[in-house]
Amino acid sequence: MDVLLTGGTGQVGTELQRLDWPAGITLHAPGRDVLDLADPASVARVASSRPWGAIVSSGAYTAVDKAETEVGPAWLVNAVAPAILARRAAEAGIPIVQVSTDYVFDGTGDGYYGEEEPVRPLNVYGASKEGGEQAVRTANPNHAIVRTAWVVSPHGKNFVRTMLRLAAERDALTVVGDQRGCPTFAGDLAAALRDVTLALMGGRGRSGTYHFVNAGEATWAEFAQAIFAASARRGGPSAAVRAITTAEYPTPAKRPANSRLATGRIAEAFGIGPRPWTEALDDTIAQLV
Repeated sequence: MDVLLTGGTGQVGTELQRLDWPAGITLHAPGRDVLDLADPASVARVASSRPWGAIVSSGAYTAVDKAETEVGPAWLVNAVAPAILARRAAEAGIPIVQVSTDYVFDGTGDGYYGEEEPVRPLNVYGASKEGGEQAVRTANPNHAIVRTAWVVSPHGKNFVRTMLRLAAERDALTVVGDQRGCPTFAGDLAAALRDVTLALMGGRGRSGTYHFVNAGEATWAEFAQAIFAASARRGGPSAAVRAITTAEYPTPAKRPANSRLATGRIAEAFGIGPRPWTEALDDTIAQLV
């Protein structure tokens, strides 16, 4: 049975293709020359190109600051493409698994955000991802929307790799210390997405919105300190970290101050329990240093 994967060159898509899938399941991840998520005709054509058994929609426009001016491309990729994929999946009677983000929340809450909390995105990226959520819910009742946050991995552009690169160039770094969230490692997220997909294909679990992040929390500054400590233990680059405020590091797009996501629902529905982010970080640093 064939499974369509979008975003195959991204962090999560790369990890999904590295995973073991059951015999008889083949993951297809067309490149942009075949599947252009910013082109609705391309999305519709690929979604109808064969009898898929499921669709995993992990592709996204993730340039958060650029999205403030590139509104059209962000909405095409993050909202219109999932809408088309979900509709075609519904017509074929198959599930769709949509990856979403903590940025659908405004981050003003004090605790961990549950799936039922009202969404209030602060920026175009978050709004476009929330639009994709609504499109999937509307188009296909057989769906799982999986929100995540602060995704990193040994490959691609992400916070861990950026910190290690900067530490090789500088002795000290300033990092935002008043935004708090849950670091998430792409390999762990990919495993969760695989398990959710297989469950829905097998008629197990239940449709709905879920959160997956690694266990534990940190500020960006605390995350950076943990990265450098893990790197230093292996003889890799490290730097001193000075925490600064969001106001001291202005960006075109506003970020939520609190990105912590509760993961109890995905554990209850699919038996998926995330490991601590510190443990996942050690595995990632071991691959990089």
